Amino acid sequence: ASSSSGWVATPGATTATPKARKLAKSKNLDLATVAGTGRFGRVTEADVEQALGIAKPKKVELVPASSGEVAQPMGSVTMTGMQQAIAKNMEATLSVPVFRVTKTVATDAFDALYQKLKPDGVTVSALLAKACAIALVKTPLINAAYGSQGTIDYNDHVNVAQAVALDGGLITPTLRDADKLSLTDLSAAWKDLVSKARSGSLKPEEYQTGTFTISNLGMFDVAQFDAILPPGQGAILAIASSKVVPIPMPGAALGVGLQKQMTVTITCDHRIISGADAAAFLKDFAAAVENPQSL
Repeated sequence: ASSSSGWVATPGATTATPKARKLAKSKNLDLATVAGTGRFGRVTEADVEQALGIAKPKKVELVPASSGEVAQPMGSVTMTGMQQAIAKNMEATLSVPVFRVTKTVATDAFDALYQKLKPDGVTVSALLAKACAIALVKTPLINAAYGSQGTIDYNDHVNVAQAVALDGGLITPTLRDADKLSLTDLSAAWKDLVSKARSGSLKPEEYQTGTFTISNLGMFDVAQFDAILPPGQGAILAIASSKVVPIPMPGAALGVGLQKQMTVTITCDHRIISGADAAAFLKDFAAAVENPQSL
């Protein structure tokens, strides 16, 4: 059989790559006894290593994809240290009794403010962190955590962490004292934190000091989702995408107008937070987003 590259397998012969032949020769291994897994049954260096019992750890194998298809990884791959830590943290939260409350929030004014401040370097992440910080100051129980000795541990600072996806996992850089910083300061701090996160240079205090977490998937066109409570915190807010929806609007044509709305869902530790507490936080958060002049 021939390939598009012009390589042809000789009938009845054992075909192998140069590296495979060199390794087999150095170990006095008969290539005819090795099962080839390369293209058209060609023996590869990895096949020789496998036959000799010196195979290296298996890496992700990508299956060539045809036009319009995504290459799919195959085989077992060892998780990175970050992925293993995330898995352990997620397992630890399974013992925490949680509940969730969802609310729809109008974002027209919020989006208009962002477009106005964007030239000054203000980010959506900073605006959301500030809105949460304002609400957390008004509902400090949401910013608290359950203590192992049966206490409610209130935090002296409002440190808003936000999940950032990285290759091989995610991390939660933290905007410390988010309630006290301006939008421009928050934006500059966030850009610096994200840069450090992607370069792997975050200090522990820059990602382990969050008192409340935001998980924002608004940029991925999702309607609604729930987030898993991080260990050591009382709540996490999941923010979905903004959508244009029709709403009753007296005075408009046919009495119907259009409004941009997003769905947010808060997950809370039910050992210290009640449904009324969560609803109060969402009310204050919505007020900050819908009337963003307070930001």
